[in-house]
Amino acid sequence: MKGKLVLYPNSILRRKCRVVKDNKGESLKVIEDLKKVLLETDISAGLAAPQLGYDLRIFGVKHHGRDKGENYGDLRVFINPKIILGKGEKEYLLMEAEGGEREDFLEGCLSFPELFGTVKRWREIEVEYGVFGSKGDVLKRKEKLTDFEAIVFQHELDHLDGVLFVDHVKKQNGKFYKQEKGKMVDMGVDEILKD
Repeated sequence: MKGKLVLYPNSILRRKCRVVKDNKGESLKVIEDLKKVLLETDISAGLAAPQLGYDLRIFGVKHHGRDKGENYGDLRVFINPKIILGKGEKEYLLMEAEGGEREDFLEGCLSFPELFGTVKRWREIEVEYGVFGSKGDVLKRKEKLTDFEAIVFQHELDHLDGVLFVDHVKKQNGKFYKQEKGKMVDMGVDEILKD
């Protein structure tokens, strides 16, 4: 059911999402649902449309003491987001081939309750995304994101392409942890990915 939190292994979490063309109908409902679920959850930093059953290229990130860009209450909404490099747009996966500084971060995901894993992410990225214009169109914005905001952006952008943080943990030979009774317990990768 759309609007409710989707848990792994639901197939929508593996779907590449559709581009948003205007602010009519479903895209407005996605934003409303993102705001409701994300702001109700204390442990969350971001949430993507497929995590609520929608296959649209939209995600929300909670504000963390930063008042920049378009926002909807305490939530920044990114429409048709992408990471850009240098003079032009490039595929996200090319970032690995081009080098650059990445660091390990312990990530979690609302679609994987109480599961965490180490993921290498870029600490600084330049991004492009859309906001709704006064005529219902999608206007482009560009900016540089750093640190926590950059990490959350990368995690949520992956969701829009059907990529999950657990895929990165496995590919990067990272570690998985399950939170049990307030402690982090080391887990094997085979116990996590059974799809």
